[in-house]
Amino acid sequence: MTTTATLAFPEGFAWGAATAAHQVEGNTVNNDWWAREHTPGSGIAEPSGDACDSYHRYREDMALLADAGLNAYRFSLEWSRIEPEEGFVSRAAIDHYRRMVAACHEFGLTPMVTMLHFTVPRWMDARGGWRHPDAVDRFARFTEFSLPIVADGVDWVCTINEPNIVSMIHGRRETDLVASGLPAPDEAISEVMRQAHVRSRQVLGSAPALRTGWSVATQAFHAEPGCEQQTRDYGYPREDFFLDAARGDDWVGVQAYTRTFIGPDGPRPIPEGTETTLTGWEYFPPALGIGVRNAWARTGGVPVFVTENGIATADDQRRIDYTRGALTGLHQAMSDGVDVLGYLHWSALDNYEWGSYRPTFGLIAWDRQTFARHPKNSLGWLGRVARANALGPADERVGTP
Repeated sequence: MTTTATLAFPEGFAWGAATAAHQVEGNTVNNDWWAREHTPGSGIAEPSGDACDSYHRYREDMALLADAGLNAYRFSLEWSRIEPEEGFVSRAAIDHYRRMVAACHEFGLTPMVTMLHFTVPRWMDARGGWRHPDAVDRFARFTEFSLPIVADGVDWVCTINEPNIVSMIHGRRETDLVASGLPAPDEAISEVMRQAHVRSRQVLGSAPALRTGWSVATQAFHAEPGCEQQTRDYGYPREDFFLDAARGDDWVGVQAYTRTFIGPDGPRPIPEGTETTLTGWEYFPPALGIGVRNAWARTGGVPVFVTENGIATADDQRRIDYTRGALTGLHQAMSDGVDVLGYLHWSALDNYEWGSYRPTFGLIAWDRQTFARHPKNSLGWLGRVARANALGPADERVGTP
């Protein structure tokens, strides 16, 4: 996708990057994913281990983002650190995340805090996870425990990251979070997710300055000829149910990476010869614009925040090309009237992608022995876009030194 003119974004538009606690902090030993990673026969290629050691190095990570020109950072709370045993609150963990919020402001980054990014404490998992009758109450209580983190200095809170993916994988052994061909959502879990989101927003409402929503993995469903109804039927429980549930929220998050073709029998395989990423997804930058438009339509005009968008690749110039194409489609959607509040790239760092470190999504690489950070050209490129608050012509190779 090419641009022939400068595409300006509105004043106050947020430009940033995102991470998730389990994927970058390291040694989140008390959650369900850590337990799964160390269970024989789990099928997981490698454990998360120290991850990026961002639990200790978050200031360095934030400084790199800010120095590049970004102005926002999304990170998640690790529930199992804050409530390592049911009903016990770690004041040290609360203080840690409060220091992260303070550091964001120190570096000029607007924080977005995600309450839940997939992982739950081992004690909750042992009681059935989201199937337990008290699961919604437990999440509401965790939200209450976390209020001291977000009630002062945080504007944006995401209650649950990709509840549709949670519904698809909960209780299953699948570890490859590929959008195409994921299992059918568990309708009971989907409803629990919706209720947990509502209850969490109610608790967060005690801090009236907070703007709350949740993020949905959008999948740019494409119907093969004559399969329009099959596509609607396939897409509703996997995406639209969760977008509909965001009606009346302060904002809705869109997370977009690729597209899925639907034929008479469901998802179609990616055609041979199609460019794919390190996750096996089709290289398809327009997915972002499609996801944003669908979210805007399904919610009846709830403002959209791009909470994740990116590409797993070892070719950083291809990352820049993909992001340029995605932002071009995003700008077109905004020009057509969609209210978009900001863009957060996935991910700030090459991180643990739920089973393997092989898929590299990051704007920043790092050494697994020393943890030394190595910013990529894509970070500088996106930072320059953020400083200009505009996307320049495609022939400007601003990603190169």
